[in-house]
Parts: sequence; C-alpha cells; structure tokens
Amino acid sequence: MFPGGSIRGVRPVKSSTRMRVLAASVACGTAAVLATLSPQATAEEPTGKTLVVIGDSFSANGQILDLLNSSGDTGCKHVSTSWPTQLTQRLALPPDDVEDTSCQGGSIDTSGWTLAHQVKRAMSDGALGPRTHTVTIQLGMNDAWGLDTPIPLSRAFPCLTDLLNGCGPEAIDQGRAPDPETITAQTYATRIRQAVDYIRYYAPNAHITLIGYPELHTPGQTTACATILGLNITQPRASAITEYLDHLDTAQRQAATLLNLDFLDTRALTTGHGPCTPTPWLDGALDPHTELLGFPWHPSAQGDSVVATAMQQRITQR
Repeated sequence: MFPGGSIRGVRPVKSSTRMRVLAASVACGTAAVLATLSPQATAEEPTGKTLVVIGDSFSANGQILDLLNSSGDTGCKHVSTSWPTQLTQRLALPPDDVEDTSCQGGSIDTSGWTLAHQVKRAMSDGALGPRTHTVTIQLGMNDAWGLDTPIPLSRAFPCLTDLLNGCGPEAIDQGRAPDPETITAQTYATRIRQAVDYIRYYAPNAHITLIGYPELHTPGQTTACATILGLNITQPRASAITEYLDHLDTAQRQAATLLNLDFLDTRALTTGHGPCTPTPWLDGALDPHTELLGFPWHPSAQGDSVVATAMQQRITQR
C-alpha cells in the first residue's frame, strides 16, 4: 500500500475495537432475520429433509449468459451439473428430500440471498428437522470484510484484469480490492454463529459442513491467471486477490474448528486443476477447452463432480 503514507509492503493494523463493532453489527442483523424464523407450535412439526444446501454461485453454479442479466436476478437457478445436483443423484435422493437454497450472489450477510435468508427459506419449506442428515454452507466469497474499504471480491475483478495498474497491495488503499487482513477465523465464525446455532436447534442430528472454495490460484503465489476465448491471461501483480483467497480459505477451515463443524477442503481436492493449468476444472470465459458457456472462474462439471464425490463419501461413511 503506497498511498496515504503507508510503508511499502506493510499494512496498518486494524483497530480491534472497530472489528468488534463490525462483528456486533453483523450479529444484530442476522439475529433480526432469524428472530422471524421461530415457527409457531403446530400439531405436526417438520421432520426435515435429508440434505440441505446453503451457498453462493460455487454451489448453484451458472452460465456466462447469466452475466448479461441486467437485473442481476437469475432466480437462484441451479445448473444440472452443480455439485449439489450431482450429489443428489449419487445418493439417489428424491428431489423432495433435498433443499437447495444456494444462489448466485449469495453471501453470509453482505447482500443478496444471505445466510439468514437461506436458512429462513429452508425452515419455511420444512427442510430442517430431526431427519436432516447433512447441511452444507459455502459462503464468504461475495461478502465485504473490514470497515475501511468494505468491498467484496465480486467487485474487485476489474482490479484483477487491470494489467496497467496491477492488483497489488496498493489496490487495497485505492479501494479497488478488499483487505485480506480483515478476513479472520474469528470474524468468519462470528458472522455465521447464530445461523449455525439455529440450524443445530431445529436439526439436532444434522452434520454441518463448511464447503471450501476450489483452487483459483496456486496458494502463496502473487500472480493470477484466467482463460478468455481460449487464451491464458496472467495478472503478474495480483497479491491483493491471491492473499484474499488464501485468507478466506484459512478463515473457513479455522472457523469450522472454532464452531465444531466439518470442513471440506475443496482447494486440496482441486490442487493442480486451477485456471490456465493443462487440465483445468474451472471454466474460463468463452473457453472452448473447458465449457464454452460455463461460468468464468467457477467449477466445470468435472470440478463439481469432485466435490460431489467427496461429500458422498462423507455422508455414506457417517
């Protein structure tokens, strides 16, 4: 970060008080939504559905044509090759025994179809109950983190493709990229805790699994690559984005430990199959080598199959 008097390569430490204020405000917002969820006592309480999926576009997936939707509303559709759909087929579950509330643009609590709203939908559909065996949560990529420049990664892609100015540490101070240092396990855990407690109360037998994100770059590297029209485009100065992805991965796995949840290490499962690799399991933009109309930087059918297989093994072994 160069502007604003910061020393090159050293970012100022965020105020712990300010971070606590953020966490408190997030918790209050989640509580406000969840407060409306408590069902009225009825003669027949919901027994629940076997599988409940909560997530963003990495669960729902999509097509590149969805980016042309000016309203931003894709109706929370789920492509036929998404990992939850493949998992449902592998487990031979009837459609009415699965609740998939995942949606493009989904977030923990920032905007769009939030975690609390997805839990509310699942509850209203009678999906949470003693029969519920597995609940998955794959969120965080679309959330804003920190107080200084609260910007979600979804709004930072112009930074990633800016080959002139790059997307290094200075992009954080310039408001072009989120600050990775604000993404911590404690903050992540705080933001999902109330929803997790709610799920545990109404689905006491459910195994809750946080689903990690696939390998979008080689961990630890400061470069990033994307395939556009079959051509590999590399951003040599992408540390603001690569560190964000590294911090989010760490925050998810450590938050799972803090909350006593399962964690599916999708990054490890997809190692060596990120963008621009010889055998990518992520789609490019109009890339004939993967899926021409696939959602850029999102799993291909093969990438989703890996997640579905891993979850199938976990579920059948429990």
